[in-house]
Amino acid sequence: MCAILTYARESVREEFFEEMLSRTVSRGPDMSRIQKVEGGWMGFNRLSIMGLNESGMQPFNYGKNTVICNGELYGFKDLRNYLVSLGYSFKSDSDCEILLPLYEKLGTKMFSLLDAEFACVIYDGEKKKFVAARDPIGIRPLYYGYDSEGYIVFASEPKNLVEVTDKIMPFPPGHYYEDGEFVCYKDMTEVKEVSVDDLETITDKIHDKLLNGIKKRLDADAPVGFLLSGGLDSSLVCGVAASLSDKPLETFAIGMDIDAIDLKYAREVAEYIHSNHHEVIITKEDVINAIEPVIHALGTYDITTIRASIGMYLLCKWIHENTDIKVVLTGEISDELFGYKYTDFAPSAQAFQEEAQKRIREIHMYDVLRADRCISVNSLEARVPFGDLDFVNYVMSIDPEKKLNTYGIGKFLLRKAFEKDQFIPHSILMREKAAFSDAVGHSLRDDLMDYADAKYTYAEYETLRKKYTHAKPFTKESLLYRETFEKYYPGQSDMVIDFWMPNKSWKGCNVNDPSARVLSNYGASGE
Repeated sequence: MCAILTYARESVREEFFEEMLSRTVSRGPDMSRIQKVEGGWMGFNRLSIMGLNESGMQPFNYGKNTVICNGELYGFKDLRNYLVSLGYSFKSDSDCEILLPLYEKLGTKMFSLLDAEFACVIYDGEKKKFVAARDPIGIRPLYYGYDSEGYIVFASEPKNLVEVTDKIMPFPPGHYYEDGEFVCYKDMTEVKEVSVDDLETITDKIHDKLLNGIKKRLDADAPVGFLLSGGLDSSLVCGVAASLSDKPLETFAIGMDIDAIDLKYAREVAEYIHSNHHEVIITKEDVINAIEPVIHALGTYDITTIRASIGMYLLCKWIHENTDIKVVLTGEISDELFGYKYTDFAPSAQAFQEEAQKRIREIHMYDVLRADRCISVNSLEARVPFGDLDFVNYVMSIDPEKKLNTYGIGKFLLRKAFEKDQFIPHSILMREKAAFSDAVGHSLRDDLMDYADAKYTYAEYETLRKKYTHAKPFTKESLLYRETFEKYYPGQSDMVIDFWMPNKSWKGCNVNDPSARVLSNYGASGE
């Protein structure tokens, strides 16, 4: 990952801007640079992934325009060759250097044409204005706010903006900002035409599009690793990548010292694909000590996100401290596309589709945020193959009747799509996975709940929770997280819309804990 920062105010002191940028130096520890433009300041913390020498350092300048971008632009080499044929020249091998020539030719129309996960800000020197944009799913983070004089500020993380703006908000995915307005250029939840493909065609397309999405994300000039939980999604990413690689993958798994559920399954996949596998074992003390740094890194109070982040944060911390890996592939976004335990309770196909749309629209505040922060705070870059735009477009267009769990097993279409290849063991392909925080160990959730229960008396809990009107804590655990969040991001709870919970309006889903363990259909998936 990298970090970008723009303050659209020329009178800001250079030292103050540098201090703001330094708050996210872990995202880009290789090099930092700031540049004053006519309309304000632009800053960049670099993690070198493509084009590793200093010529790839940002901001990039072309003519009167300047750009900073945290992103990966897939297929950029073909675009660059096309631009070279038109007379443009480039000084680096960085993918992001093509943005200014594209902007010069296409203006804001270019954003809808990018196959990328990105957040960028352009200073248009001709028109003397800033243009900002974010990828359609929100895989790369971007936040904004206005200072006391009404000047806008853009940043990779909310920690850059604390005490600078009164209200910090996530930049809406699939939008660009121009002339004071946010304009939607791509809505990933909009289905223009429902696919009428038959089952065989559906699974063939799922297979080919996901395989292509994984293949794209293997391209890096820096070392690549893989988070392997032992569940379907991360195992498929690893299995496909192994089939495309001419050397063993570096895979990483984490588990509690007493009851890790998925370590044995991750090990089984690793042995099957012949990866160089690493296991990280954590204790109750590790979990409790991680609460505060995880919430500070995440900028959230959401229970699901924090529980699932602790294992990922500690695993990525170990990777950063013990290897030279700089890029990691993960399995996020599959649940939101194909369904999870609670979507088995969807009362209709339309309800399933509406829930998937809601989840994809909001995922930048939850699972995608988790992957970004846990990985980037440890100076690594996340790549999310299930977030490939072509893949997501297609899966969202599939007739939701075919996505409902009428097959006796969740994510049937995804499993069926990869049955013939044998990229992973058949037993893993057809296994119901435990929730990630539970898979790290059932005791992780229990340790967190016990710690929170001991921290507050019932009277203290009732008194403290009443301070909050938005996303009011409803358990001692959620109060613990909210109080910690407010320590670092006071009054900024609107950065997250609410708690990531099953749809309580559905029969069987009116629960007060986000873990799938509390649902009646959880069954043996945690064993």
